Amino acid sequence: MFIATLIAAELAAGDVSAAADRLDMVGCHVEGWSWIDEGRAADIRFVSEVAAARPALEGVFNRTDVAVQAAANREKSLLVADMDSTMITVECIDELADYAGIKAEIAEVTERAMRGELDFASALDARVALLEGLEEAAIQRCLDERVKLMPGARTLIQTMRARGATTILVSGGFTRFAEPVGTELGFHRMIANRLLIEDGKLTGKVRKPIVDATTKEVTLLAAIDELGIDPAATLAVGDGANDLPMIRRAGLGVAYHAKPIVAAEAGVRIDHNDLTALLYIQGIATAEWTAG
Repeated sequence: MFIATLIAAELAAGDVSAAADRLDMVGCHVEGWSWIDEGRAADIRFVSEVAAARPALEGVFNRTDVAVQAAANREKSLLVADMDSTMITVECIDELADYAGIKAEIAEVTERAMRGELDFASALDARVALLEGLEEAAIQRCLDERVKLMPGARTLIQTMRARGATTILVSGGFTRFAEPVGTELGFHRMIANRLLIEDGKLTGKVRKPIVDATTKEVTLLAAIDELGIDPAATLAVGDGANDLPMIRRAGLGVAYHAKPIVAAEAGVRIDHNDLTALLYIQGIATAEWTAG
């Protein structure tokens, strides 16, 4: 059995019925549909031709995200998530660079790295080097003034924790941001790069080894072994090229408002809704959410 989930700010019953018809037309053999939350999210159950389902639905209905998956292991026991532009609304290194007056220069490199055009570790070293001499106090200013939680982030993490899932934040950014953000959201564990600071100023270096795409993938696989869970019961979410290895290896890999290279490869792409879409994908209705 498979499930296609439709999620939108305003979802009409007619849209869900039309989606079910489209699935039948490509041979999916729909067995029926039901609301998760009326007018917001619905499930369509079908039994075959799963590869044809997503192309039949994605992009057809206005501002509607679509997730297609097996019914088994739908609710996840492990979430591994990126931070910048996923759990928070900004790229911390770009915002930190603004305090040094070089945001445009660094943001261009960040964008290219997230699109997969540059080696992540080399690009990070190059960007951090440009921050040499920046006052350490700028980090707290950036946290206070620039770092905002992504809509739905707290509800996603608090709800999954309340239902027994393990949550891990793995960031190619910095511990000075990941630790307070992860603590505020309720992650069990936070992993990120450590900026080196001397005499109250950034040295322009990060502690090695760098937390990169491989670290994210290894973290996911190690957690699966540690928890003794089925890999199918895992979810990974991110937006940049350095998230792709963990997205590929997770039971359900989600591209969240992501760069094209990530959106093209992920099993699910969320382009229109906030992070609570990841709860709907697991079949969890609003009445069961934990606000935190």
